[in-house]
Amino acid sequence: MKLLLSVVSTLAVAVCTNSLFAADQASGPQSENIAARSPFSNCRIRFEREKRGHVAFIGGSITEMNGYRPMVCESLRERFPQTEFTFTDAGISSTCSTTGAFRLASDVLSQGPVDLFFVEFAVNDDQDAMHSRRECIRGLEGIIRHCRQYNPNMDIVVTYFVNPSMLETLQNDKQPLSIAAHADVAEYYDVSTIHLAREVAQRITAGSLNWDVYGGTHPKPAGNRVCADMIESMLSTAWSKPLPADAKLQPRPSPEKLLDENSYSSGHFVNPSQAEVISGWSLGIPDWQQLPGGKRARFNELPMLHATKPGSETTLKFTGRAIGAYVVAGPDAGIVEASIDGGAFTKHDLFHRFSKGLHYPRTVMFNADLPPGEHTLRLRISSEHNPESSGTAARIIQFCAN
Repeated sequence: MKLLLSVVSTLAVAVCTNSLFAADQASGPQSENIAARSPFSNCRIRFEREKRGHVAFIGGSITEMNGYRPMVCESLRERFPQTEFTFTDAGISSTCSTTGAFRLASDVLSQGPVDLFFVEFAVNDDQDAMHSRRECIRGLEGIIRHCRQYNPNMDIVVTYFVNPSMLETLQNDKQPLSIAAHADVAEYYDVSTIHLAREVAQRITAGSLNWDVYGGTHPKPAGNRVCADMIESMLSTAWSKPLPADAKLQPRPSPEKLLDENSYSSGHFVNPSQAEVISGWSLGIPDWQQLPGGKRARFNELPMLHATKPGSETTLKFTGRAIGAYVVAGPDAGIVEASIDGGAFTKHDLFHRFSKGLHYPRTVMFNADLPPGEHTLRLRISSEHNPESSGTAARIIQFCAN
């Protein structure tokens, strides 16, 4: 009997995830897991009156994959059939909110003013970057504040996805660290959130969903549909009444103070071509065919500042409070030593636990608490390396300054 009930429950979940959930479900856990802190009137004015709209998504592999993102895009097309949409997919697998804050300008804001922006980094801040609370805040606050500075009319939604360890934490009535930190940022900036992670945990506990049907860390269509339906529910509620005739764009100001004064709100890339090579470094496309380990196509044709020999040195002048590097770290990733303004060298291991079989994209910060102003970075390859690494290589896609 228990097996039969389980099968019936699974089939029921698979059926209901093809459309908006029934009214009794929508009034239950789903509604408490939607924090709509905006009427979404700014983007609606653009979509409904001007018949144009720019909708952007940033995140890790959950955003990059064929998941909730295209579902939301299709829903918007159906709701506004006369609107000419531009959709920006800035999802990059493995990347965290730190990387997101530094690539925001080049990957999203450079594409033109965004009307509706979806942000997803809770899982990658947890399992990939293993961020502290401080880093979770610095990354997401950097994204939100930078967006508001660039275009205060932008409507923003932050979504929290879930992995097995985060699910277990939620089922023990605790909040995963990355979600708790992101929630504090969202509340501080009055940004709407979709707590998909808690929604999934509650449904699994209630027996109306199971982890296999949801699909795991990278959800199956049924799991992505849960997320897309929650977003649809939030927007449907916000847009349930006609747009007032006198409706105008309403800027969303940022609080005067930052939650963390060193958040990456001015984060941007600095092209490695601006570095001055002292010895050993080269700017160009690495010879990937000669390097063991998996490669992702998006990085294969990018020129990088790279070196493999210990003692190789380069310098970079930059302005700001923080400096780091967006790198691909493979099986041969080494340790770099960084000195700021002639200070003592500090060691930074580029090797990641996922580097064993993959040239893994990640951002490594050398110093994020500098006094504002002009600085000089001196970077050299250490003779040491991680015990699990086979070499002393560094491959820098971009420098990251804030």
